[in-house]
Amino acid sequence: MTANPSPAHRWIRWPAGDTSPRLGYGADYNPEQWPREVWKDDIRLMREAGVNIVSLAIFSWARLQPTADSWDFGWLDEVMDLLHAGGIAVDLATATASPPPWLTALHPEILPVTRTGETLWPGARQHWRPTSPVFRTHALRLVEELASRYANHSALAAWHVSNELGCHNVYDYSDDAARAFRIWLRERYGTLDALNHAWGTAFWSQHYSDWEQLLPPRLAASHPNPTQQLDFKRFSSDALRDHLRAERAVLSQITPDVPVTTNFMVMGETRGMDYASWAGDVDFVSNDHYVHPGPQGLDELSFSANLVSGIAGHRPWYLMEHSTSAVNWQHVNQAKLPGELARDSLLHVGHGADTVAFFQWRQSAAGAEKYHSAMVPHAGPDSEVFRAVTALGRTLQALAPVAGSTRKPARAGIVFDWDSWWTAEHDSHPTALLRYRQEALDWYSAFLALGVRADVVPTGTDFSGYDVLVAPVLHVVPTELAECLREFVETGGHLVTTYFSGIVDQHDHVHLGGHPGALRDLLGIRIEEFAPLPEGTEVRLDNGNRATLWTDAVTVTAPDVLTLARYADGPQTGRPALTRRAVGTGSAAYVSTRLGPEQLCGVLAQLLVAAGVDSELPEAARGRVDLTVRQNGGADFWFLANRTDAPVPLPGVEGELLAASAEPDHQAGTVVLPPRAVAVLRRPRSAA
Repeated sequence: MTANPSPAHRWIRWPAGDTSPRLGYGADYNPEQWPREVWKDDIRLMREAGVNIVSLAIFSWARLQPTADSWDFGWLDEVMDLLHAGGIAVDLATATASPPPWLTALHPEILPVTRTGETLWPGARQHWRPTSPVFRTHALRLVEELASRYANHSALAAWHVSNELGCHNVYDYSDDAARAFRIWLRERYGTLDALNHAWGTAFWSQHYSDWEQLLPPRLAASHPNPTQQLDFKRFSSDALRDHLRAERAVLSQITPDVPVTTNFMVMGETRGMDYASWAGDVDFVSNDHYVHPGPQGLDELSFSANLVSGIAGHRPWYLMEHSTSAVNWQHVNQAKLPGELARDSLLHVGHGADTVAFFQWRQSAAGAEKYHSAMVPHAGPDSEVFRAVTALGRTLQALAPVAGSTRKPARAGIVFDWDSWWTAEHDSHPTALLRYRQEALDWYSAFLALGVRADVVPTGTDFSGYDVLVAPVLHVVPTELAECLREFVETGGHLVTTYFSGIVDQHDHVHLGGHPGALRDLLGIRIEEFAPLPEGTEVRLDNGNRATLWTDAVTVTAPDVLTLARYADGPQTGRPALTRRAVGTGSAAYVSTRLGPEQLCGVLAQLLVAAGVDSELPEAARGRVDLTVRQNGGADFWFLANRTDAPVPLPGVEGELLAASAEPDHQAGTVVLPPRAVAVLRRPRSAA
């Protein structure tokens, strides 16, 4: 099985000669939004808050290059010098995220086009085509100017390529995109015969006889070819990755000793970029994350940070953006409760972030994000938010011994696959209600509820170190991946997979002979036809669970398959709903329906017992505390985050208290973690 590329992992270049361990702390800094007299006050407040690094010039192209033939670096020179004098390092952006008005006026052909043929006009941001050669020329010219000017500046700690690549322009259906898509397809398939086979073009008279006939999946009369859709998603991710590589090549040529990163967006339903495949193109992984309200909001934060760690190979990474309080783009933008600013930040650190940064330093007075919170809010430094910001700065300083440590692998893992995410939610499928990431998050919530650590890992990961793998809705299973999972089970691993898994290969062709296709023999079951449930419908299982979304008409085909639960009503009454088969020294289990996070707890607990995996937390803390562990030398660093609004006792949990977001209570010899608080303990290194 081909592994995903790993980052080389060159970390932030701190000031020369300063090798003291530290965690980075800072924000996006946008001094161009403020008069010059504010800048010195910003530096003073940054020092007060403990800020030691900022991202600079992210949206400054129009200020740096006012016209096609003029440049203005004087203001940026001044800000760079002020930051350096204040002891603050700079993650300098290439400023290519948002083209200036003069560029789009001269070259409207760089503007993206939607699948319906509409042009996305200037007035917001990211109004550029990833495949536009005209845009690429102008962007790389700017990158070269910046790299040449600041190559030897003492404040320069890292390069920040563009910003949130693909946030608003991941899918472009323009003629530029069509030309680039054809090139990409030629490289992937080599011949039209191979492409016609992969795309199944015998269906609906779609056979291609010339490469020029190929187009992106623009608005069509009916459902576009599903493999064409999948390949366009792959291509679109690769096109953005190619832009990242192009900017990096310029930076690496001029400043080979300065590390390069870009901010991923591993969060929520942001799905267009296969970040696992991008990891090898940055020197360290960075991520932006914003909490989404709802009962699983905090679980989703932990899930996303965990996946970032998996993408980064468990090496330290950079939290480039999150919020001090409310954002501006949700339907209702709620302020954070006391303690949540620190808890959210330290959860990321527990999952491997060696830098914690916010959007942004000073809350904007104008523009589309003026109601997005910041480290210095509209109310100014005499505010609860700024007091919480400075308190977090002190906490991060106390956690300096954690810097450089790696995230300690768990015994259990949840497999995450972008191809399955993209493909399982295509149109013309058994149900339009399936949500791939939600199913994965539900399993993660069940692990949290049981107090069992689990890693979230991309499919290219080496699975051999895990005792348990949960692969929810692993829809796309090429032969190589199926073999990898079979070997994992036969050598002692315990696999759990679910409905709509193993169904198609890498071309989105169904594995024939009955479902779940590539995993059918390993699981010892066979399904002839899917049986999705109408929206709002529930069916009962004989273990008391109530199931929704999907059922499978499971037939057991191997004598050693155990039926753990059956359908008690509905169209599959009496048929197996949950199965487990011993294979070699491991096992393979199948969950044929959607149970949701609460009901998955009982199922998962049963399967973990069979695998010999248990919680490291005391009983009183399970489900109430999110435990993450980092390791360095002879020490483990336990991050204990209270997921609740009530105190949580930690009987028997011992170690040196390095830092806490709120002082733990001591009651009758037991440490009690306050609501929404995080405590970090240094403990002697335990066995893996």
